[in-house]
Amino acid sequence: MIKLHSLALAAALLAAAAASPVHAQDARAVQERAPEIATGYTEKTGVSAERFMVAAANPHATNAGYEMLKQGGSAIDAAIATQLVLTLVEPQSSGIGGGAFVMHFDGKRVQAYDGRETAPSAATEKLFQDASGKPLSREAGVVGGRSTGAPGVLRMLELAHKEHGKLPWAALFGPAIKLAEGGFAVSPRLNGLLTWDKYIGRDPVAAAYFYDKDKQPWPVGHLLKNPELARTLREVAKGGADAFYKGRIAADIAAKVASHPTNPGLLTAADIASYRAKQRDPVCADYKAWTVCGMPPPSSGGIAIAQMLGVLEQKGIQNYPPVDGKPGAEAIHLFTEAGRLAYADRARYVADTDFVPLPGKGVAALLDKHYLQQRAALISERSMGRAKYGVPETVAVAWGADTAIESPATSHLVAVDAYGNGVSMTTSVEDAFGSRQMVDGFILNNQLTDFSFDAVDENGPVANRVQPGKRPRSAMSPTLVFDKGTKKLVLATGSPGGSAIINYVAKVLVGTLDWKLDVQQAISLPNFGSRNGPTELEAARIAPEVVEALKARGHEVRQYEQNSGLQGIMRVTRGGKEIWFGGADPRREGIVRGD
Repeated sequence: MIKLHSLALAAALLAAAAASPVHAQDARAVQERAPEIATGYTEKTGVSAERFMVAAANPHATNAGYEMLKQGGSAIDAAIATQLVLTLVEPQSSGIGGGAFVMHFDGKRVQAYDGRETAPSAATEKLFQDASGKPLSREAGVVGGRSTGAPGVLRMLELAHKEHGKLPWAALFGPAIKLAEGGFAVSPRLNGLLTWDKYIGRDPVAAAYFYDKDKQPWPVGHLLKNPELARTLREVAKGGADAFYKGRIAADIAAKVASHPTNPGLLTAADIASYRAKQRDPVCADYKAWTVCGMPPPSSGGIAIAQMLGVLEQKGIQNYPPVDGKPGAEAIHLFTEAGRLAYADRARYVADTDFVPLPGKGVAALLDKHYLQQRAALISERSMGRAKYGVPETVAVAWGADTAIESPATSHLVAVDAYGNGVSMTTSVEDAFGSRQMVDGFILNNQLTDFSFDAVDENGPVANRVQPGKRPRSAMSPTLVFDKGTKKLVLATGSPGGSAIINYVAKVLVGTLDWKLDVQQAISLPNFGSRNGPTELEAARIAPEVVEALKARGHEVRQYEQNSGLQGIMRVTRGGKEIWFGGADPRREGIVRGD
């Protein structure tokens, strides 16, 4: 472990159209894009429990995880059961056709499990370029077989279960199989996304499943059954992950990818069979009285959040708490400026370190206290607009600018069990409904569009360019926080949200650790941040006078509905006794359960 001391649909559509991705200051912008849309805001109160707890983005999924914990299962057992149900009830966001990252604590050590997808063996750096070498449009990149990488979720979960599972593997599939066979009621969020998306209905398999004979999405409350997924899950429950990676299912995935009528892909059954999940060293950095641990590359989340916290520690963010649940101009100014600095480094340096080294001494160089002091000194009373990437000591390589398309169709879950284990897991198919391909009851990912569409620029090769077998860079940021003195787990949190995930998670960390809010209050705070472009504020939730104060300080402000999906579980003391307190994002359908 690296240790450093130092709901109107029209309104939703308009918000989505305003929410195009923001890249580093020197990156050529790619296509304007509409993310997974926001579908409303419902105030939530936190939940207390003494022994165990789980929180996920859909009640059915939370209930599945809770059932495992109630039966004496571990946090990993709960996470697996939760993910399998999310595959069914939240197919637009995650599933066994995608990838995931897990941060796990077993009471003694922190582990990072990497289930990120990999590029096909036949892929080249020109995968997302036309014949003239120009990057493809977003639609040409995302929709179809070209964008699908070898799924990693099940291999990763099996690896974690072998180490930390307490219930039999097959038992974890029970809730999802039962729900797939018996049916579940279509939720408002699923219905809204099916109404909004114009691509998923073009896949004949998906169209027959999600839409009626008049090509209308099934209404809210419709009982939707998925016998194909039930069959798939029964096979994997019996045969382990090999049943997915080496048999009928892998062949079906490869055939689906290759047979797309307009945009076939390169993924083969051999690519799927050769996929390996990995354990990696987590990125852990001390922040005041805590140690914050996040995912290492190919995720950029652990490094970027640690950089933001390192900068904010020097700028005194704790002195600017929200008033009545609303952050002021100074807090937003400092937070967004820290974000600009971190996102600039992220775009320049971070990629799959199995292929591309980090600058100089790696993570240590980017989180070096002296380096972050230099970065923090760049923050003044006025916004810097766009930050330039930094140059840590001992940097020996120069990289080109990244032009990846990153989408917020993702989900997050957290769990703590009665044995002292904790899990934070972010899981994704990338864009809403992934590559818009359905096979054997589940959606296939489009994660390969998280690679840069450009391979090289005047500065040199792009770190996050496509290479065979490589894992695309991610912003997914499952995070665990520990008391620096006692080493106890204090907080497990994370969020979906594409490249904005980093800001969403950092907001919760600042809210809980610096502003002393409970985790539900921190999750419910208005979202704000910068991805090294405009200052992005959640629509209608920041006071007009604060917006004007930011503009007066040089901020280019963009307000839109920000579709986070934060979950969090935090250790608190009530009546002299330590208990768990959990929160779920009001912007999604999730709930918290525990005993």
